Amino acid sequence: MLKERAPQQMKFEWVCIDQLVPEDHLLRKIEKYIDFSFIYEKTKPYYCQDNGRPPVNPVILFKMIFIGYLYGIRSERQLEKEIQANNAYRWFLGLGLTDPVPDHTTISVNRHSRFKGTTIFQEIFDEIVEQAMRHRMVGGRVLFSDSTHLKANANKKKWEKQMVFPSTQAYLEQLGSAINQDREEHGKKP
Repeated sequence: MLKERAPQQMKFEWVCIDQLVPEDHLLRKIEKYIDFSFIYEKTKPYYCQDNGRPPVNPVILFKMIFIGYLYGIRSERQLEKEIQANNAYRWFLGLGLTDPVPDHTTISVNRHSRFKGTTIFQEIFDEIVEQAMRHRMVGGRVLFSDSTHLKANANKKKWEKQMVFPSTQAYLEQLGSAINQDREEHGKKP
């Protein structure tokens, strides 16, 4: 025999996205120490100030790519989906719970047209790493490789500065491959 239940009353509470991101989340630490405003100046030459539609905020665009790189998301389409569902990613980008996430094609179009043939991705990545080093977020004491913890053997009194470039380019190439594969799966030309 089924019992009839009284209709439940809806309880509405206001929630701020900031409340949904744990205090010790990695993106909170990055946001605390890394000033991404330099991206506006770096990208200014690539945007027309008085023609066309308003662009996606370049800081949001590059933070999206940064999230993909940081969390190993190798597809722009998947990156869009992950940001839609992850409150920490939304918070990091400055998006509210109901704000639309920039479409994955926005990243692709910017990579393949606006920033094609430039070193802007590497320059921005390098600046982020330099800021992280200044705030001691990056150090040479411990190396993490494939989730294996290795103790570094480094002499603190003897060191040399080296520039490392291939990582961002390799990530961008992986994004390009994922796009081509997705296009072929949908019956489009690569």
